[in-house]
Amino acid sequence: MDWPIKADMNNFGLRSSQVVTPEGVRRAVVIVKNGRIADVLPELPSEFSAVVHDLGDKVLMAGIIDPHVHINEPGRTEWEGFDTATRAAVAGGVTTLVDMPLNSSPVTTTVEAFEQKLAALSEKLHTNCGFWGGLVPGNTNEIEPLIDKGVLGFKAFLTHSGIDEFPNVTELDLQKAMPILARYNLPLLVHCELSTDETLATGDVRSYRNYLTSRPKEWEDKAIALMIRMCEEFNCRTHIVHLSSDNSIEPIARAKEKGLPLTVETAQHYLFFNAESIPDGQTQFKCAPPIRDRANRNLLWEALKAGIIDFVATDHSPAPADLKCLESGNFRKAWGGIASLQLALPALWTAARQRGCTLPDMARWLCEKPAELAGLASRKGQITKGFDADLVVWNPHKTFTVSEDILQHKHKITPYLHQELYGVVEQTYLSGIQVFDRSGFLRLNEGKALLN
Repeated sequence: MDWPIKADMNNFGLRSSQVVTPEGVRRAVVIVKNGRIADVLPELPSEFSAVVHDLGDKVLMAGIIDPHVHINEPGRTEWEGFDTATRAAVAGGVTTLVDMPLNSSPVTTTVEAFEQKLAALSEKLHTNCGFWGGLVPGNTNEIEPLIDKGVLGFKAFLTHSGIDEFPNVTELDLQKAMPILARYNLPLLVHCELSTDETLATGDVRSYRNYLTSRPKEWEDKAIALMIRMCEEFNCRTHIVHLSSDNSIEPIARAKEKGLPLTVETAQHYLFFNAESIPDGQTQFKCAPPIRDRANRNLLWEALKAGIIDFVATDHSPAPADLKCLESGNFRKAWGGIASLQLALPALWTAARQRGCTLPDMARWLCEKPAELAGLASRKGQITKGFDADLVVWNPHKTFTVSEDILQHKHKITPYLHQELYGVVEQTYLSGIQVFDRSGFLRLNEGKALLN
């Protein structure tokens, strides 16, 4: 029920029996004024004269923040682009994302390249977007200029990234870069695999088990051990992206107990799928590190629930069908990346609800902790007085089947296709403006570039 006393899009209330706040889930009215949360109250004040939208028992949560998204523009917009990626984000309740510095061309390793990326945003930004700079061999002198231009932190690979223009760093490169990042208190995000020249898998290129063997846990574990050591040496904020190996959980826990500035994410696909159920030839499941076995997945869940893993991010990394080698099913040649930005919330919730996880868990893993990594925790990621009114309304009990026609990604290739998922996004708000409901997009181009 609505109370249309004074229709003002800059001043309204949202009432729900399930408002997810830092103090827990409660019945409340969230008052929005001029794009911010003006108050969170148990009851509507008698003097309040603006519209109040009654959401019933639908969940009202801070908008999702996904700090691991490959948008690929400029240069590879045939893979994805700001228009399609940020439409998918808004449709999935993602109100802020952070774009990765590779897969675009040029890669974001220089100020000139970053300026080209910013120039590509015009009339294509439908959700808020920040940017990571890239750390590669030889660009140490670009770190501070990129910081001055507004990047939120830096991303590095310890193995080949798949993009020749974005080579992996060595320990020597890290020794030069980490003291600079520590001085600015900005995070270094690291893809942790230390690969070897040894051929670890031969035989059937369509075999998923063969692909899994080719990227063993040991690669990941050795890389994480290196980054823990360097995190301690330089006291540099260090973030492990897309953790997949359960072997590294204990070393990470020990590092956190020592108080090191170390954070860790895993991805929805490592928590949803398992190696035993991936058919041969189904290259839509290929990612790096790979999706591992069921027992490994269960231990990742335990680490997430215990807070050893801080949050969950999609690592949305789409590619055209020919690069995914869907016809041949060749895991050795296929591009490694999973498209799932629009499904960040339902994919995680579907798996989480089976394990007794709660709505506050979801808010912590998808909103609060990602905001901290990106330096946005003072104004985004919570339903708290004074924060930006970036909000998502969703139904945790309703299901839908993933189909190509509902996906806003440029390419509809995803391992979630035809999966029945719980958690339907009903409405998305950016700075208090409703930009999406289940009927479609209400407002476009309302996203902002978030510069440090």
